[in-house]
Amino acid sequence: MKPAMNPTAFTVYLSGEIHTDWREAIAAGVAEAGLAVRLTAPVTDHEASDDCGVAILGAEPDKVWHDRKGASLNAIRTRRLIEGADLVVVRFGDKYKQWNAAFDAGYAAALGKPLIIMHQAEHAHALKEVDAAANAVCQTPEQVVAMLRYVMLGALD
Repeated sequence: MKPAMNPTAFTVYLSGEIHTDWREAIAAGVAEAGLAVRLTAPVTDHEASDDCGVAILGAEPDKVWHDRKGASLNAIRTRRLIEGADLVVVRFGDKYKQWNAAFDAGYAAALGKPLIIMHQAEHAHALKEVDAAANAVCQTPEQVVAMLRYVMLGALD
C-alpha cells in the first residue's frame, strides 16, 4: 500500500551558512518530490544582511554598533520565521564558525521545533551538543529531502 500525501503543507526554515547552494538543492529536491513544503530563510545576501541596520537607521562610526543594528534587525526576521516553522534545518558549513546558526538551533530547540542539523562528519565533535538537541543529523541536502518525504508521506522511495 502506497502512503498518501499529507495534505497539510510544511513550513521549513533553512538556517545556517550562506556560502553554498544547499538551500537551492533542497528546494529543487522538494519540487522534484512534489512535496507541499514552503521554504523560508534568512537574508542570504551577505552585504545586505550586514548593512541593513545602518542602511535603514543611519550610519555608525563604530563597527560594533554597525553590526549590532544589523543583527537586531535580522533577529526580527529570524525569530518570526523560526516561530512560524513546522521544522527547522540548520546547516553548518566548512569555512566559517557559524555562531548565528548555533543560536538558531538553540532557539528552535527551546521552542520545541523539530530540528534537523546538517554538517560534515569532521564537525561532529565540535557540534555534539547541538546534534544532541536535534531530531536528526545528516550531511547532505538530499538526506534532508528524503527525511521530509518520509515525514510527510511515510514513504522511503
